[in-house]
Amino acid sequence: MDFKKILVQLNIFAQCKKYRLPLWQCPQFLFLIMGIIIIGSILVAYATGTRYIKNPETIALIVLFIALILFIIAFIITRSFERMAEASRMKSEFISIVSHQLRAPLSNLRWAIEFLMSGRLGKTEEKQADYFKILKENSARMEELVQDLLIVSRLETATLPLKKKEISLVDLTKELIKEFEPFAKASNVDISFEPEENLPKIFADPSQISLVIENLLDNAIRYIKDKGKVSIKLKKQRGHLYFEIEDNGVGIPKEDQKYIFQKFFRSENVLRYQTQGSGLGLYISKAVVERSGGKIGFKSEENKGSTFWFTLPIK
Repeated sequence: MDFKKILVQLNIFAQCKKYRLPLWQCPQFLFLIMGIIIIGSILVAYATGTRYIKNPETIALIVLFIALILFIIAFIITRSFERMAEASRMKSEFISIVSHQLRAPLSNLRWAIEFLMSGRLGKTEEKQADYFKILKENSARMEELVQDLLIVSRLETATLPLKKKEISLVDLTKELIKEFEPFAKASNVDISFEPEENLPKIFADPSQISLVIENLLDNAIRYIKDKGKVSIKLKKQRGHLYFEIEDNGVGIPKEDQKYIFQKFFRSENVLRYQTQGSGLGLYISKAVVERSGGKIGFKSEENKGSTFWFTLPIK
């Protein structure tokens, strides 16, 4: 049994699959690379020793000492990476399990609230209706958070299916703008869309690209205070479709901009306004765009607004 465990440990590809990491990030592969470097260092040390030291026993002791120190360092570093990879794997599995387990009770809660609000069990008092509305809004927020966590888990474990098909990014954007119109009007925000004419279709997963546009559009509207404007442009650019969304909202402080695509990160000026959000939208958007073969970026200035963009290959 122990021999089998040793064989499994020596199987680099099996270990990389276990941690769900690419080969060049796998601890066992890094240990192999370090081993090659150590062997090279030993040979260099031996060649240098024979040139300057005449006693072969002294050379052998020096080479053995250097080899021992290097192997200890390599082992410590590799074990540290292995523990980090294992912790990351367990964290992803935990998020996935918790997200799955929370979906059912949250759905049941939503249905129960909607049933109570329908008045089928009797007339609902105005005060009760207000409390039911609060419960419904908060349960919806919880469902959105659980859904985001589930998507993050699937992205990190490479289990989110990519169902590509031919789609029109113009039509997709128009549909999403229409869905966001009530939210924009309630927030006193005007949305304009300026696509180039005769834009080609792209080959991508419509549900995932919709998720990217939804996140960017939701952020643009949500982070505008008072009356504002969101401008969306779409054009062809060097074999890609270039999507750009600009707002005149609160912007992103310069010191926070390097963290903007990290999980759960929310800039300090946004937190001051107590704006709702999980800090997962931009992380998900970046992961989806990159796995679709595109790039994503932004430019922003605090108190003046932000411009987010992404590209997707035409073919």
